[in-house]
Amino acid sequence: MILAAGVGSRLRPITDTRPKALVKVGGVPMLEIVLRRLMAAGVDGVIVNVHHFPEQIEAFLKERGNFGIRVELSREPELLDTGGGLKKASWFFDDGKPFFLHNVDAYTELDLAKMYAAHLAGGALATLAVAKRESGRYLLFDKDGRLRGRESAKGVEWAGAQVEAPEKLAFNIVHVISPALFPKLTETGFFSIIDAYLRLAAQGERIQSFRADPYYWRDIGTPETLAKARRRS
Repeated sequence: MILAAGVGSRLRPITDTRPKALVKVGGVPMLEIVLRRLMAAGVDGVIVNVHHFPEQIEAFLKERGNFGIRVELSREPELLDTGGGLKKASWFFDDGKPFFLHNVDAYTELDLAKMYAAHLAGGALATLAVAKRESGRYLLFDKDGRLRGRESAKGVEWAGAQVEAPEKLAFNIVHVISPALFPKLTETGFFSIIDAYLRLAAQGERIQSFRADPYYWRDIGTPETLAKARRRS
């Protein structure tokens, strides 16, 4: 699933006339960049959630012949956040296999195939790409790479018991998720998937890290970070 519903308010005025999914890096729309990277990792079907200028995204995909794979749209008349958007699109994931959840504004050179293999080997409910870098928010992991909490300007929130010396890592907004997650998502409507992960981790579910430190990553959510990604490309 590619998350592309956000209005991209931090990218204004660019997103006053187009969705952030069609903002270009290296002359290529971010939606195409993410799609092609997922396809290179073996993905043969994608669902994209849409809200802001959905007709532009639909026209772009139609013009490109859906890049030769199955592409569905999950329309959100009202934004549902990551958790709500994923839950609404759960019908798409009917083959019993783990799948990627990837933000459209995450410009990354992450080895997606390696991350998928790590998820399969770890037997986790979800695997999160994380790195040791500066951030306003951190996820906290124990020595075994299991999610144990988060830290933000509001303080520390633990998923269950407090852990001694947890590792603070920034989230690179790429997940691999087992479909067993869906029946455990008791939240409804608009909700954060991270909130759900913390709840489930507190209940003993394995939410694990995948270290993405060696790979370039940039959130292109602001004009400044977009410019940096464009220089990289």
